[in-house]
Amino acid sequence: MSLSIEVLDDPASVCAQMLSGAAAAGPGGGAQIVLAGGSTPRAVYEQLAGTVRAGGLDLGLTTFWFGDERCVSPEDERSNYKMVKAALLDQLGDAARLGVRRISGELGPFDAADAYEHELRAAGPPRFDLVLLGIGPDGHTASLFPDQPSLGEDARLVLGVPQAGLEPYVPRVTLTLPALALARNVVMLASGSSKARAVLAAFGPDARPDPHVPCSLLPPLVDELTVLLDPAAAARL
Repeated sequence: MSLSIEVLDDPASVCAQMLSGAAAAGPGGGAQIVLAGGSTPRAVYEQLAGTVRAGGLDLGLTTFWFGDERCVSPEDERSNYKMVKAALLDQLGDAARLGVRRISGELGPFDAADAYEHELRAAGPPRFDLVLLGIGPDGHTASLFPDQPSLGEDARLVLGVPQAGLEPYVPRVTLTLPALALARNVVMLASGSSKARAVLAAFGPDARPDPHVPCSLLPPLVDELTVLLDPAAAARL
């Protein structure tokens, strides 16, 4: 496992470049990329859309999956898909060509998880070229919350999460640790002082895998992990 921690003034810009590179380098141009929700990734998607509009990248063969979703309609303001659609998909001239594999959160946590599990397995499951994840102030990533049973799942790729550990308190659907382990490269993105304690617990000098800090469980599982932080998020390292 390779772990790289980078402290940057503009981690979103570097992350957008990594997404762009993964999309361009996918086999036959057909990269498999997992997207994250949250406010910090929004800036990444906006910059990625700008690269595409400028003619610097063709996403026509890229398949976009989602790491997690809230169990709301795709028009709901809390929907990760709605955010990605506004920040990235709607900004592209031919978004219909994009292979977007949305989690149908409106089905409820368990039916939506079963449907996405089936879709992933029907696709291989794919070896993801890049998985983008955030880090919550409680150390959660995707919708894998501290000390929840989902952290011990070793067979399924997708689980329903009936009770979220952080706002918004709506049920979720999440990729599991075995699914995230299918990634060639995982990029974790965090900004702001509210993330500093979790970053220290997960990646500091005394860090160890700890189910109370879910993102700390990833380093032993993935081939390559890059953690992109702004100075505030890295303040305790």
